[in-house]
Amino acid sequence: MVAPASAGPTLDAIRQRGQLVCGIPTGVAGFAQPDSRGVWQGLDADLCRGLAVAIFNDPTKVRFSPLSSSTRFTALGSGEVDVLFRTSTQTMLRDTTLGLRHVTTYFYDGHGFIVRADSGIRQARELRDATICLTQGTTNEQVTADYFRSVNVPFRPVLFERLDQIIPALQSGRCDAFGTDASQLAATRSVMPNPRDWVILDERFSKEPYAAYIRRGDDDWFDVVRWYTTALIEAEEQGVTAANAEQMRATSTNANTRRLLGVTPELGESIKLDRNWAYNVIRALGNYGEIYERHMGERTPVNLPRGPNRLWTQGGLLYALPMR
Repeated sequence: MVAPASAGPTLDAIRQRGQLVCGIPTGVAGFAQPDSRGVWQGLDADLCRGLAVAIFNDPTKVRFSPLSSSTRFTALGSGEVDVLFRTSTQTMLRDTTLGLRHVTTYFYDGHGFIVRADSGIRQARELRDATICLTQGTTNEQVTADYFRSVNVPFRPVLFERLDQIIPALQSGRCDAFGTDASQLAATRSVMPNPRDWVILDERFSKEPYAAYIRRGDDDWFDVVRWYTTALIEAEEQGVTAANAEQMRATSTNANTRRLLGVTPELGESIKLDRNWAYNVIRALGNYGEIYERHMGERTPVNLPRGPNRLWTQGGLLYALPMR
């Protein structure tokens, strides 16, 4: 790969360092959790690896930085990490007041609650005077407070810094419920000793679209993260997979596919990456759907239906901006 003389301060610093530093959750099944060998696995972890491939053509050139909800934005703003792929909702105030910028939606979610299956609770308004576990520094604190205030139902919040602190609190009965995004509720249930003892209520109380976050003021880095994320969705739209990318690169006559896979160089040139950047990512990790199914699909413990995270052509919300 021939790097340009200058590609914006963040990308230049990453190249000089020889490593991407990526902020991830401290441990959420399906998004980022160390396996039995201590290797981080999950959607967020693979998005970090894929970005390293786009830059270096090497998925190992990434250092994972596990960050709590309350410290993630400070760590990014101070330069401790280059990017956050960390179950972070895009909101107006985060985008306009923190000196940060969210990039492109890669996961659509919504706030919900999990309770014991034998509690008899089927709607959130039935949680009167309940103790509810919440993660400090998340949008879920405000969503929960806003909802119960709106229906005039008192509750008692119990705040924790990390998800791994909440799980024993639920199991011990310290909390009657846990309020957070539905994907993280599914992740929580998947690691319980008896997942069937827990039920996720059907109601959703917010929009929680996750995106990567970067620091403001570096347009080149914004472009790289934005179009890298888009390329994974575009690959699924075009039917390009880890298994067929090489063949499609050699045989496809579709102009969009040829651009995506680097047969023609203009996409890579426009964001100061190698012409094969997207091809390399897809070959290494697959398209968006492959990554999702690997970590959250029905054959995994999380077993979270894609729902709004299906492609727009399949009734979901994922939609790749035109890469031309």
